[in-house]
Amino acid sequence: MSIKSNIDYVNELKGAAAEKSGRKAEDVLLVAVTKLHTPAEINEAIDAGVTDIGENKVQEIMNKYDEVKPVRWHLIGHLQTNKVKYIIDKVCMIHSVDSLHLAKEIDKRAAQSGLTMDILIQVNSAMDEKKFGITTDETDLLIKDISEQCPNVRIRGLMCIAPYEDDVDMARPYFAAVKKIYDKYAAQKTERVDFKYLSMGMTNDFQVAVEEGSNLIRVGTAIFGYRDYRQEEK
Repeated sequence: MSIKSNIDYVNELKGAAAEKSGRKAEDVLLVAVTKLHTPAEINEAIDAGVTDIGENKVQEIMNKYDEVKPVRWHLIGHLQTNKVKYIIDKVCMIHSVDSLHLAKEIDKRAAQSGLTMDILIQVNSAMDEKKFGITTDETDLLIKDISEQCPNVRIRGLMCIAPYEDDVDMARPYFAAVKKIYDKYAAQKTERVDFKYLSMGMTNDFQVAVEEGSNLIRVGTAIFGYRDYRQEEK
């Protein structure tokens, strides 16, 4: 299967899931996850219609940025404060903000670059110790603190990574819990809290996530195939 045919198939599944939740395929943004994949592969995906790509690591963005065709870059992995400065002018959105400390660093670097950075708050609704993110109970306070203390940051929504389950339906409660928070803030927009994106769902569970209300999915394996994780050891 080619990258283009894989993208077409993902879009077909995305559309079917969106229809089940009363929406259209175009209401759900596909972010192609390009971890450990080459600029040539990424460019092939862009030629096939991908408009947004997501990287987990700052270094991969730095290594690929100049070789990839014009596209919107998303930082979707855990971000260390000392690396914010390297990508602040390269990404359109940071999905993985889970502390005021990180938000303040993003705010500082955004101010230095004369821009406002869009972020998502990462919510660990399953309270999975293997994943980053705050609990659902901590979300309100973090949103309040960031909106009051970080004038160069705009909170555009929430991000969630559900635990991997063989039965993907088991992820529904985790997605639904984050959707409930999303809906509350989407109904009361302000200048700094302007919810637009609910980033939930990856290759294994994106159909369930969309059915539960996700409007942004992060898909890598279903598009590019399995990654060679040995590259990470080099």
